[in-house]
Amino acid sequence: MSVFARLGQFVSIATTGAISGVIEAVRTVFEGDPETRRRVAFSVAMIALSAKMAKADGIVTPDEVVAFQEIFEIPDKEAHNVARLYNLAKQDVAGFESYATKMADLCNSSGNNGLFLEDILDGLFHIAKADGVLHEKERSFLVRIAEIFHIGETSFEQIIARHTYETTHDPYAVLGLSRDTPFEEIKRHYRRLVSEAHPDRLVARGVPEEFLAIANSRMAALNTAFAEIEREKRVA
Repeated sequence: MSVFARLGQFVSIATTGAISGVIEAVRTVFEGDPETRRRVAFSVAMIALSAKMAKADGIVTPDEVVAFQEIFEIPDKEAHNVARLYNLAKQDVAGFESYATKMADLCNSSGNNGLFLEDILDGLFHIAKADGVLHEKERSFLVRIAEIFHIGETSFEQIIARHTYETTHDPYAVLGLSRDTPFEEIKRHYRRLVSEAHPDRLVARGVPEEFLAIANSRMAALNTAFAEIEREKRVA
């Protein structure tokens, strides 16, 4: 069953209360099915936090909506359920910090490591940069999400570097390495990052298949950065 079909089970809960009620429902309904719980939790986190980020930015642009649909490969018959949860999250008076805290707790209780929360943050960056600019309010929002998710500064800076590469052109930052790192070490580090970013790895740790645009974008950024470093070392 599609993860979005699963989300449809919680729309009635969301219409009678806050999204926080949906989060708690995901925790209890799928208590005996941690794999499904991870997939649905990821989806709810992305929908709720994307909506809150759009609200924090002050306006939902057409580009943001397109980016949302690119990450959420939404079947037509499920689009209304996703839209209802998205709109309810925007209207909910609860702050995004309470959402993020509940999601971090839910994901950690489902046996996920920090990479799963980094996947959520990665998806939020994809949406934030959809209009071609990472605005200051969006950056502040994402910094706070990273703090709540206990994502370290190094990992956070790598995610920023991946999503701003077209303007910064710093392949070392994308890989999280300094320019004086020996090439053999760079190669080993790159291979480890690629292994962690492989779509199969994301699915294994709970990212729904409908969200694999995140993995593809990450792999492309890592490959581009390493290829540039390799060319640079060859010329040198």
